[in-house]
Amino acid sequence: MIIPLVIIALWMGSLLWAANSAWNNVQKLDALPTADRPAAGKGKNYVLVGSDSRAGLSSEEAKRLGTGGSTIEGKRTDSIMVLHMSDSGADTLLSIPRDSWVEVPGHRNNKINASYALGGPQLLIATLEKATNLRIDGYMEIGFGGFANVVDAVGGVRMCLDKPMNDEKAHIDLPAGCQNLDGKNALGYVRARYSDPLGDLGRVKRQREFLSALMSKVASPGNLLVPWKLKGVGESGAQGLAVDKDMGPITAVKLAWALKSVTSSGQSVQVPVANSAYPTYAGEAVLWDEAKSKDLFDALRNDTSPNVAP
Repeated sequence: MIIPLVIIALWMGSLLWAANSAWNNVQKLDALPTADRPAAGKGKNYVLVGSDSRAGLSSEEAKRLGTGGSTIEGKRTDSIMVLHMSDSGADTLLSIPRDSWVEVPGHRNNKINASYALGGPQLLIATLEKATNLRIDGYMEIGFGGFANVVDAVGGVRMCLDKPMNDEKAHIDLPAGCQNLDGKNALGYVRARYSDPLGDLGRVKRQREFLSALMSKVASPGNLLVPWKLKGVGESGAQGLAVDKDMGPITAVKLAWALKSVTSSGQSVQVPVANSAYPTYAGEAVLWDEAKSKDLFDALRNDTSPNVAP
């Protein structure tokens, strides 16, 4: 009886060692605003950002991934999502087009990704809270290198394409049909917009679909319950990963599990759009449908199921 207990204890200790080893490499940020915040609603809301950070990439890796070099200064948001974790029902993954035209606190109206460029995660979250009236409870950001490395660490992710995708700017040439995307092609797949007839709106839909598929594979027993696999996947993701300073590893695991569940029992939606080519001083922007967007945000705030097209 003692031997099985010892084996279980050693296995659990190995899992904790693997998880802690990865978490120690994650960057912690002072990401949440401190003033003029909306009151908390029901459920929890987490901002998930894909940035064009090249942190941790060598020149050779940056060239392989087609990211334009490893020494480019500054960061921009390549994707912005809000994960609503419900207290009583299904979770919702919401895409925010990066060209959304909103009020940036302390600045004039601008595209929402400008808030990140102007004031980092704090201003991005303050902008989101003002635009949606949703209180944000946490923040997670991953750069190019971390994203591609996670995909490679889990052996790629299977996606089915209705049409071929050839996008020189995203460095991909993918045939139609079901295929396993490695880190390089996955990064191009979620970044491509010039080859998509729907532009950024088509891209954000692909991003939600891919993220759910990736988390399903990351959260599989073969990756979570095998210590060396967990350590490899975790350390791959830690490269270029940043979270708010109050987030712990248990919350991060809950986020991954919620993202996994979105494909089976949750919802994957985007902000309702009135005009995807709204003319502004900053170029064409995405103008939200005011009434439908408010209904969506109110539903999330009240933890009810939003009635919005995916």
